[in-house]
Amino acid sequence: MIGIIDYGMGNLFSVSKALERLDVSYKFGDRPEHIADCDGYILPGVGAFPDAVKALKQHGFVEFIKEKAEAGVPIYGICLGMQLLFEESEENQLTEGLGLLPGRIVRFPGIDEQGSSYKVPHMGWNRLDIQQPDHPLLEDINNEYVYFVHSYYVFTEDRSVLLATADYHVEVPGIVGKGSLYASQFHPEKSSRAGMQLLENFCKKIVPEQGGTQE
Repeated sequence: MIGIIDYGMGNLFSVSKALERLDVSYKFGDRPEHIADCDGYILPGVGAFPDAVKALKQHGFVEFIKEKAEAGVPIYGICLGMQLLFEESEENQLTEGLGLLPGRIVRFPGIDEQGSSYKVPHMGWNRLDIQQPDHPLLEDINNEYVYFVHSYYVFTEDRSVLLATADYHVEVPGIVGKGSLYASQFHPEKSSRAGMQLLENFCKKIVPEQGGTQE
């Protein structure tokens, strides 16, 4: 059973419909006690980083997520949900994240190395560059196109967490992973075959491998 963390800032409908298409059991929870017994979790996110951190605290999810991560329970972050797993963000104001992955969230500069301006946000289809092809999360996923919508991206000096990147004038971490934590900057449920394969790999391969059970 996959628990979808509902803290008021995620596109729950599209995520749940994707899981239904994959025949994956799930339930929503707007408080930790509602989904405490799940085998793995999805942390969606749409909006501003400071607002999301505030909402996670209000719903009691900050310590819950940290405890589940420490216990090795698989967690998958989507878009803003991915960014929340890192140490801090400069969006609007410097805000501390969950600190489960090394790195910070910074804004696309909008000017490349040659001094030419480019559009922010990074929006549309972009090609993945797989960094760790043997990782189980990336099974049957190649250098395919996926759908991004974001003005801020992860900057990390720890390349071991990078499973796949994309190029948008800077290197953009597209898929990250460390221990039982996994995440994508893009929306897998909106990213055609590659995105659905990613969700299937997490729910049907990663979660059972790390102690979960499929109903």
